[in-house]
Amino acid sequence: MPDIHSDFSQRIVKHTRDMPWQPSPIEGVDRRMLDRLGDEVARATSIVRYAPDSHFSPHTHTGGEEFLVLEGVFEDEHGSYPAGTYVRNPPTSSHAPGSTSGCVIFVKLWQFDPEDRTQVRINIHESSDEPYYLYQDDRERVYVQHWQASATVEIDCAGGAEFLVLDGSLKESGDHLVTHSWCRLPDGYTFRAKAGNAGCRLWIKTKHLIYACRPGQVQS
Repeated sequence: MPDIHSDFSQRIVKHTRDMPWQPSPIEGVDRRMLDRLGDEVARATSIVRYAPDSHFSPHTHTGGEEFLVLEGVFEDEHGSYPAGTYVRNPPTSSHAPGSTSGCVIFVKLWQFDPEDRTQVRINIHESSDEPYYLYQDDRERVYVQHWQASATVEIDCAGGAEFLVLDGSLKESGDHLVTHSWCRLPDGYTFRAKAGNAGCRLWIKTKHLIYACRPGQVQS
């Protein structure tokens, strides 16, 4: 499988709801691949859809896994995670994921510090904090933020940044981002955006892209 958007010095915008679904090696599990370094074992960012009663094979997260449930209910032997649940499964963790009713998740693989062992399970709807920090350390910051209608926002993207629109819309650098649009910005970029007439809510991750590398390589 070829690399996808593997030049992390480039600004990338994808309107994921307009992208075709591509089958994974597991029947009933499809994906929309946003960026990727590697083959089936890859540093990857994707939207993944589980059909009702579909299940992925049991596996260990050698490079870690981070996901946000966008629709439906995701399940594994550790629990059930409705829409709005953010989960970090660190390196050496394992599970057998699936969904009885079907679900859609935003997922990132092989993007952890190999020594990270921090497990996180949070529902983003259970706090009114602004911004609502989901996880942060020296290498990354992950949070959810709501922007009021027509708000103008500027964010320093030192270390690189990613934005996933959870609801609402915004305009940035000539692009109109709507629900489930994804934007990846390089180190040194300044994100200048204006929220739409109904405002918007975003999942945001910063500082992390300077550590991007293929599975098996050393992140410095």
